[in-house]
Amino acid sequence: MFTKMQDGTLEDWAVIGAAHKEHFYKTPAHLMDMLRSLEEITAGFACDQLQHSLMTGTLARRDNASDEEVAIALLHDVGKSVNIPNHGPIAAELMRPYVSDDAYHVIYNHQHFQGKFYYSFMGENPNMRDDFTHNSWYPLAVKLVDRWDAPAFDPEFEVDSLESFEPLLQEIFSQPGRTL
Repeated sequence: MFTKMQDGTLEDWAVIGAAHKEHFYKTPAHLMDMLRSLEEITAGFACDQLQHSLMTGTLARRDNASDEEVAIALLHDVGKSVNIPNHGPIAAELMRPYVSDDAYHVIYNHQHFQGKFYYSFMGENPNMRDDFTHNSWYPLAVKLVDRWDAPAFDPEFEVDSLESFEPLLQEIFSQPGRTL
């Protein structure tokens, strides 16, 4: 085995590639842990971010959304477990190897779509979502934010349990659909 990448051989990289694949199946468990950690983050809202995420996922599920849509609804704010200001891009990059390009762009940019409801209070353009109308993912972003995300801050809402989403995360995030 090499000690500098420059010295790696085909055989070395075959071993490394196989070792990496052993960890792919752990992604759903890591995502579940990240979601659990959101319970510690309220960030000024009426409910903690786990409740918000579960409510968003539950609303999507009850709206007969596709499996991918339910997954991105549930995970749209999972990046807050790492960094709140960059949570959208963080969540999008975590999901990128597993979801469609449209879903990736929706998660990456969802905060600009939420801005319709609060950017004006912060001196920002509340119509920033209009910059994306020409993109194929625009309707999904509107649906995610307006139907599932924006209404999801009720601490009394009866959410589906985190565990009820685990099989879905297992199905979608156990094996990347894209070449890494």
